[in-house]
Amino acid sequence: MTDHDAVSFADARELLVDLVSIPSPSGEERDAAERLAAFFEAHDREVWIDEVGNVRAPADDSVLLTSHIDTVPGEIPVEVESADDADEEEDIADDGTDVLWGRGSVDATGPLAAMAAAAVRTGVSFVGVVGEETNSRGARHLVDDREEPDAVVNGEPSGATGITLGYRGFLSGTYVATSESGHTSRPEPNAIQHATSWWTSVEEAFEQDEYQPVFERVTTKPVAIDGGITDDGLSVEATLDVQLRVPPTLDVETVRETAEAPLEIGTVTWADPIPPVMESPRTEVARAFRAAIRKEDGEPRLLRKTGTSDMNLFAGAWDCPMATYGPGNSELDHAPDERLSLDEFDQSVAVLTRVATTLTGGDD
Repeated sequence: MTDHDAVSFADARELLVDLVSIPSPSGEERDAAERLAAFFEAHDREVWIDEVGNVRAPADDSVLLTSHIDTVPGEIPVEVESADDADEEEDIADDGTDVLWGRGSVDATGPLAAMAAAAVRTGVSFVGVVGEETNSRGARHLVDDREEPDAVVNGEPSGATGITLGYRGFLSGTYVATSESGHTSRPEPNAIQHATSWWTSVEEAFEQDEYQPVFERVTTKPVAIDGGITDDGLSVEATLDVQLRVPPTLDVETVRETAEAPLEIGTVTWADPIPPVMESPRTEVARAFRAAIRKEDGEPRLLRKTGTSDMNLFAGAWDCPMATYGPGNSELDHAPDERLSLDEFDQSVAVLTRVATTLTGGDD
């Protein structure tokens, strides 16, 4: 079924504002999921919320449109304002046009609402997933619970003319060490020193040419550290949480082995890894996006992101063409001034509608 008039741009904007107005940090997506499901029900689409909280609206599997429902924490008053000179200078919106402020407007409620509208307009499959900002539990459940679609479009902010084809992989771990307590004048290293020594060795192992693009490097980052003398006074403990980003030229296992190589004291427990992904610009999905963006008066841009998204998991599980797309300036992800041009949102709905129509064999 293809009915481009089933959802107007005004309808899509209404859904967007409603969803941004409903707080949905990871783990608290239920209210937003119910509003999203109600949107599909209102347009006579089969829809349900599955056991992990994903909103599932299956239909024509020529393409699956999917984005995440959850946001990072943080309250930003939801309001539509007229763009000012600063918005125009930052290439967010033209002066005088409407801009929606609110947590998630960019990451990734804007892409989510645009995909929901395009899915109803074109009759293709849709899933709103949960937990992307934490452990990607929604995407992990999805790849285990449904058959592979013919193509996937994942929703993240790329700008209305951007097509994201690559993401680095992600490896996180927790280092733990314990040593006997002793007077600080003694030369033997304690657990805290063991932790910092190991991490220094890891950073040195992945030290690379600063002129090499970040996308092509392994980057290392400690994200939390805790340590000190135990309550009984007999030991010193240290815990260090770390993250490594993995370029598509390497696999996660190789990076893990390199990180463990200098480990002599203590142990590291690794979370489930997320593999890197780099899609070809010559797939039918990428071609459909280039054509659609040009028909909506844009100039296509091919992007590689230094972060990670659910597309990494989809690419690791499904052997089908895919890309990531959505309205919004990704520099505003998680930012206190997160906001989205509503004209750009409209443009992305039109682009996604054209792409889905093309991939289902219709005439856009």
